[in-house]
Amino acid sequence: MKNLIVLLFAITLCSCSSDSKDETEPIVQDNFIRAADMSYLPLIESEGTVYKNNNISENALTTLKNAGCNTIRIRLWKNPADTHSGFNEVKTFAQRVKQAGMKVWLTVHYSDTWADPAHQEKPAEWASLNFTNLKTEVANYTTQIMTEINPDIIQIGNETNDGMLWPEGKITTNESQFLELVSAASSAIRSKSSTTKIMLHFAGTSGSDWFFNKVASVDYDYIGLSYYPIWHGKDLNVVKNTINSLSATHNKKVILAETAYPFTLDWNDWTNNIMGLESQLITTYPATPAGQKSYLLAIKNLVKDTTNGIGFCYWGSEWVAFRGNESTNGSSWENQALWDFNFNALPVMEAFSKE
Repeated sequence: MKNLIVLLFAITLCSCSSDSKDETEPIVQDNFIRAADMSYLPLIESEGTVYKNNNISENALTTLKNAGCNTIRIRLWKNPADTHSGFNEVKTFAQRVKQAGMKVWLTVHYSDTWADPAHQEKPAEWASLNFTNLKTEVANYTTQIMTEINPDIIQIGNETNDGMLWPEGKITTNESQFLELVSAASSAIRSKSSTTKIMLHFAGTSGSDWFFNKVASVDYDYIGLSYYPIWHGKDLNVVKNTINSLSATHNKKVILAETAYPFTLDWNDWTNNIMGLESQLITTYPATPAGQKSYLLAIKNLVKDTTNGIGFCYWGSEWVAFRGNESTNGSSWENQALWDFNFNALPVMEAFSKE
């Protein structure tokens, strides 16, 4: 009996040793970015909205992670009026994303509010600074972001088609100063991390060659492009060709940093929607749950079929009509979200799968 016990103990040890070895085997790196911008999530959750999957309440990040999403994009504003998308909220949210096992992608607007091709307003705190001090503040702020949040990917500006931090950083009038500002941010990032990837971001395809030629001297890693059929044309071949051309010219990886598509042309509140007309659609992809899913699958496959395409990000993923169906300040995007009008996950989630 004693010998039998010893034998069983030895077998158990061997079994445990084998299990332990399996647990420490290296995980295959998942390098293709399947991202969702979820910047509104802290605000929406704070007002009581509960997201669902298969009609059962589920944490929105959990739903995305289980679907195959591996990166969450978060916008950062300097001193927003209501603190949402401000530093403290973003820092807390980024920690939550990391704990959920996903990468953090920060889009730093270098503004107190939305920055886009038509708006690049300096933070009020920096409004009266001379250029030398403005550049110093950009570097210091970027260093703080890296020190306290340390994202996996960081955008220097958002849709900076004609620069950022206007007027000092406007390309068409102050090109050299724009490059100095971006380089100051880039240097701050490199000084704090050897792994964080730096992205420069342009909205659309037309003019993207002009922009990325301008920033050729900047130290960065990824070219980011926004693509929305409503604003940037309906020919996906143009998108594919642009990715291939930019990556070949500049020897960079390329990400479709923003895209979205409606699952319906209806609405769920009284906030005017961006998309609501048949004429705004690509004929191949109707505004149905299946059409939305087919569109995002086409985007994913398009990027995968390019030479240096490294991923995509769905914008407005979480922006449901969270203030009720009578709200005039709810969502202009609820018909393009990844959750339907009952806050239930849509079939488009399947497009985030690794395969």
